[in-house]
Amino acid sequence: MRVTVDRALCCSSGLCVLTAPDVFDQADDDGRVVLLVETPPEDAESSVEEAVACCPAGAISVRD
Repeated sequence: MRVTVDRALCCSSGLCVLTAPDVFDQADDDGRVVLLVETPPEDAESSVEEAVACCPAGAISVRD
């Protein structure tokens, strides 16, 4: 799994951080998503998929 984020789309809801805190963070200055791990470990994949589904702005995408 490879994760990408589009910071321009991010609305700073923080749901991704709550769902997968080892993969996502929020910038201190504007609260937008920060990708910590582009290729998360297999045990984090379900939480990343949940973060994709929860993102109200559609700013997170994954591919195999």
